[in-house]
Amino acid sequence: MSDSMKAMETSVAAWRMALTNRAISGQLLFHSDRGIQFACTDFKDELKDLPVVQSMTGLPMQSEGKLLG
Repeated sequence: MSDSMKAMETSVAAWRMALTNRAISGQLLFHSDRGIQFACTDFKDELKDLPVVQSMTGLPMQSEGKLLG
């Protein structure tokens, strides 16, 4: 658990843990919401040299919250 929502302590840390536990074989599609932890440069930099295609939902999570009230 992280005390913050910083990408290096959340999504990047989880991604690195996943790679430690399971290697990528072939090409990987990584789908997520458009939360800032997945859309930020730190996370994109983790994926850029790997056979990974990043896919995201249509709306950022914060926008969905505003639409729902």
